[in-house]
Amino acid sequence: MTLIYTLEHICSKDTMGDNFDLFFRRKPALMLIALKKVSRAKYGSILAKEVDCTYSHAVKILQTLEEIGLVVFEKKGRIKIIRLTKKGEDVANAIESIKKIVI
Repeated sequence: MTLIYTLEHICSKDTMGDNFDLFFRRKPALMLIALKKVSRAKYGSILAKEVDCTYSHAVKILQTLEEIGLVVFEKKGRIKIIRLTKKGEDVANAIESIKKIVI
């Protein structure tokens, strides 16, 4: 495969959505964007459905995002809600900007 073919393939309309995956792990990036799109916090189960992954996978991703300071969990009774931190909002904005360029 030549470099020109590879570049043409990467830039073709059929694969433009795949270019986003080249730079980011899809599920964590989509979770940050989904959290950014709402003015209120979300539940983990709702977020998992929005990004099309299992609840347990979503929780694992969210725990990692919490460890690096992008989200916080707030306990409301028996339910944990998830909010973006300021740092998380900044990262979500940057991801959206890059997504607009590559897609």
